[in-house]
Amino acid sequence: MSPFERTRLEKAAADCGFELSPEMAGQGLVFRSAQFPESVTVQSLGNDIFVLHASVPILLPTAAPEGLTVQGWNVLYQVLDKAVAIARTMPDRVADKYHQATSAMPRATETERWVVQRVGQDMFRGALLDFWQGRCCVTGLAVPELLRASHIKPWASCDSDEERLDVFNGLLLAPHLDALFDGGWMTVQLDGNLWFSKRLLAPALQLLGVQDGLKVQGLTTAHQRYLVFHRNSVFVD
Repeated sequence: MSPFERTRLEKAAADCGFELSPEMAGQGLVFRSAQFPESVTVQSLGNDIFVLHASVPILLPTAAPEGLTVQGWNVLYQVLDKAVAIARTMPDRVADKYHQATSAMPRATETERWVVQRVGQDMFRGALLDFWQGRCCVTGLAVPELLRASHIKPWASCDSDEERLDVFNGLLLAPHLDALFDGGWMTVQLDGNLWFSKRLLAPALQLLGVQDGLKVQGLTTAHQRYLVFHRNSVFVD
């Protein structure tokens, strides 16, 4: 690895949120952050080809023993950006922040309990905006003010704050898709494809601008148990 290439990799790490100085490990650079314990190691093969390994497999789109190979700096940036977003919102991480933020808040009245719940909902929305990088996970709509933080397993059905605030229990959706998903008119298959209720006739789908081929991009195995719950308990076929 040339000094110039190392400098570019260090800049890429910092730009994407790995703000600690990278360290060499074998032939690769280890990227770290003070915000989370997970790390990503990047090795250059030359010709703008890189092999990535993560300390936690879920940080990368595919988890193979030989690592993830990507070509091009733009792709490298995209993968590192996503890895940081996932690391910041790992299961229980948002819930831990919520418990710290609300531990001293009163809960004696219904209004006080609603305020505490609102703190959690705001944190959940922030985590989804981070995880899905400010875009609807189906349409790509990138207007954060319009996007909805949609629970897969509804808030009231969750068994714990850890489930309620688990970033993998949420989808960031455009308003019309959020309404369909929340109301059980639509669900998401494990491969990401959208599945609509028979109650929605073709003219209605057309008016909603929903066409064949729409799917959620970026699902992980951690989403699957929540999607199964939605399919079985929320969706009405």
